[in-house]
Amino acid sequence: MSQSSRAAFADHAPLRHDDCLWPDWSSGPAAVSKRVHALATTRNGGVSRAPFGGANGRGGLNLGLHTGDAPQAVLENRRRVVELTGAPIAWLTQVHGVDIEEAGKVIDRCAGSPASEVKADAVVTDRAGAVCAVMVADCLPVLFCDTAGRAVGAAHAGWRGLAGGIVEKTALRVARLASARMETLHAWLGPAIGPAAFEVGEDVLEAFASAADPAHRDAVAAAFVAREQKGKYLANLYALARLRLELAGVLPQNVHGATHCTFNEAERFYSYRRERTTGRMAAMIWLAD
Repeated sequence: MSQSSRAAFADHAPLRHDDCLWPDWSSGPAAVSKRVHALATTRNGGVSRAPFGGANGRGGLNLGLHTGDAPQAVLENRRRVVELTGAPIAWLTQVHGVDIEEAGKVIDRCAGSPASEVKADAVVTDRAGAVCAVMVADCLPVLFCDTAGRAVGAAHAGWRGLAGGIVEKTALRVARLASARMETLHAWLGPAIGPAAFEVGEDVLEAFASAADPAHRDAVAAAFVAREQKGKYLANLYALARLRLELAGVLPQNVHGATHCTFNEAERFYSYRRERTTGRMAAMIWLAD
């Protein structure tokens, strides 16, 4: 972004530390290495205007170039996040699939451009200073690291990706990069649409039920609560993700987060279900030198 473009946003309040969520997995008997850094943005702390704005008239931190927002505003928002991380970010174009990219290769391929994106729904790395990031506005972001801080990853887990195995596949890639056992992995479930707001149809229930082995179908069914309207359910993405992680070998005590609802916390988060025309937040994780 040019100096003149940045000057146009000079009157906007800066991105503050408390505009973001900061996962805390540094305590307890299995504390992760201090090499691991992670954050999740909210809708606040940027320069975007309504309907992409922040709370109480503040500028919005919309990071999605495909949303209809002014491109220069999104690029300034991305610049602010890069400044906060202090490292280049591997931006992806997400397609609700299960493809995984390597963060360093994405950054190298895009030659540092904040507008260049690669199609995938997860990104991993063992390279220090390369930020793994996924964007969300109701879908579930899942961040991964191993206890020793040798590798990290981020997965975009909408219901299609979650049913397709994106969480397990990303966990396995991180474990392989770290030369670590699955039980040494940690996962953080970032802000997503909560179980009281995520209404789905029979097709979503069937996607998860058909992918489950017989021994776990009851657990999958428990994550869906039938509504009065026939064929409609409230789905619990957090519970479904925890089940997938446990089956992959990640210990339940090493799964963190799952404390927010993007749909119901309008002052803090963008939500596609709530607003349709809205921005995108990001969850990201990286290794320090």
